[in-house]
Amino acid sequence: MEAVTTTVNNRVLSIDLLRGLTIAAMIMVNNPGTWSHIYAPLGHAPWHGYTPTDLIFPFFLFIVGCSISFAYRGKEAGPDAYRKIVVRSLKLIGLGIFLGAFLIYPPFVKAWSEIRLPGVLQRIGLVFLLAAPLALHLRSRHLLWVTVGLLLGYWLWMGFLPLPDGSDPTYERAPNNWAMYVDKLILGTHTWQEDYDPEGLLSTLPAVATCLIGVVTGRYLLGPYTNKTRGMLMAGGVLLVLGHAWGLVFPINKALWTSSFVLVTAGWALVVLAAIYYITDVKGIVWGRIFSYAGANALILYFLSSFFAKIFGSIRVGETSLHGYLYETVFVHDFLLDRLSSLLYALVLVAFYLALGAWLYHRRIFVKV
Repeated sequence: MEAVTTTVNNRVLSIDLLRGLTIAAMIMVNNPGTWSHIYAPLGHAPWHGYTPTDLIFPFFLFIVGCSISFAYRGKEAGPDAYRKIVVRSLKLIGLGIFLGAFLIYPPFVKAWSEIRLPGVLQRIGLVFLLAAPLALHLRSRHLLWVTVGLLLGYWLWMGFLPLPDGSDPTYERAPNNWAMYVDKLILGTHTWQEDYDPEGLLSTLPAVATCLIGVVTGRYLLGPYTNKTRGMLMAGGVLLVLGHAWGLVFPINKALWTSSFVLVTAGWALVVLAAIYYITDVKGIVWGRIFSYAGANALILYFLSSFFAKIFGSIRVGETSLHGYLYETVFVHDFLLDRLSSLLYALVLVAFYLALGAWLYHRRIFVKV
């Protein structure tokens, strides 16, 4: 029989570890020394398909779902709960827009037409806004039915509903792609690229499904079940098979956050969480404390890494930026491969933010966004 889920200070160690590992991976892939030289697994798939990097953001939304289970267990739905959900969501959305809008020099804010409205923090905020009330009201089996409905509904919308001009929809990067159509219709020029945004509005709906799978998983971890490791491995394996099979007709695609992508990434999240849970909670092996420390302040570490990356990229040093100067001066050497130099820069940043996370943790500072 397996041990019960381990908690410290009302935190679930397995989830904090996975959250910390995920945020470390997110910082690493977002901050190479140069985008011209990165190892293939550290880049996104060009369109269809997925790489290890494409798993990172879905993992984080999955963990958000797990955290919702822990935070709202035993709580009743009511005005106070709804207020906190809305306030937290607006904070996340506001911080994300701030990251995209601010400048370090006058006028300190981009022109309205240049501001990207979607983003990672904005998607987390929107997903939380939709998923948390569902978790407050619905049992796990009902959440699974909502998840199935979202995934099937998204597939039918994306693949079978003709566009207003009568053209057939496509999953390719084209004007008759429904996700792109909705984003351009509502967001106009406020997107990452002229023709699409990987954190767009329509593709947020299946991202909610990713989070809801995390909610159900969190409840499973907190429940009186035995052999939780085996249960998560089996569920993860089933989702991986179903996701890859569905991918034959609804391609696995992060930019569109397709239903097959949801199943595949949630499957991998369950497999990885099962491994961490077995080592940490079942065997009681203490490891990776630095990641659990970072996991306790994951969102603020992500925000700070993005904020300072933008500052370092904006400050001019000669003909390059402060980022470029540090990279070229400290990390670029004839005896190092360009891709290795680029990776080392990212790893040093990861080490810095992990150390910051440990410092915050030991001083009992937990920044709640």
